[in-house]
Amino acid sequence: MSRGHQEHPARPMGQHDHHDGHGHHDDHGAHGSMKDYVTGFVLAVILTAIPFWLVMGKKIESSSSMAMVLLAFAAVQIVVHIKYFLHMNGKSEGGWNMLAMIFTVVIVGITLAGSLWVMYHLNHNMMPGMSPQNMPNETVPQSMQQSMPGMQHEMQQAK
Repeated sequence: MSRGHQEHPARPMGQHDHHDGHGHHDDHGAHGSMKDYVTGFVLAVILTAIPFWLVMGKKIESSSSMAMVLLAFAAVQIVVHIKYFLHMNGKSEGGWNMLAMIFTVVIVGITLAGSLWVMYHLNHNMMPGMSPQNMPNETVPQSMQQSMPGMQHEMQQAK
């Protein structure tokens, strides 16, 4: 090794970086231009304003339909943020960023689906006497009614 040439401390001797003259690495994702950032910002604002308008104007009556529409807008907005602000694509970091993102989405999907499945089946399999429709109304024992004169008046008005 010559006196004027130093090896990278984390690389074995003999392995060198090949630069294109400007010091850029080919495996890193491209950084966005001003046009990309403005496009991402405009899309993010639109994808926020439309669901806000739908909710505030009560444009969709069914709450389950509204939830599905809002989830769809949220999913599209996630994609916009990933593409325009995080600059993630299949080429960035040699594809490892996208692989990590896919793995994260799969794990979150499994967790959410499993949680919803468990909650649905817990609710569905409750003991028949424990469902809210079958619960008796709360009553006050006679001994407590006699010791609280105001309760007798309230109980008569309730009947």
